[in-house]
Amino acid sequence: MNKTELIDAVAAHTGNAKSTVADVLAGLEDVVVASVAKGEKVALTGFVSFDRVDRKARTARNPQTGEAIQVKASKAPKVAAGASFKKIVKGEAPAPSIKG
Repeated sequence: MNKTELIDAVAAHTGNAKSTVADVLAGLEDVVVASVAKGEKVALTGFVSFDRVDRKARTARNPQTGEAIQVKASKAPKVAAGASFKKIVKGEAPAPSIKG
């Protein structure tokens, strides 16, 4: 399912206009990205959490030459599925029914 299909499905499920759903989804994306970029964790309990991890500088090896290279410290996004989401995907709990 791509973004357009997600907007269509949520609009059909909730009865809201596609433009409203698109605006809310865009706002959610903006807030999550901005918050995680600042180092804040965003958690939708039971569904998903977004966080930033700080990777330390380290020494790595070039696999072709075996030469040691320095890798700079960096920041990376981390996304983790929530417990309820995991249970549904594993088949341990029923999936919600959707309209549309």
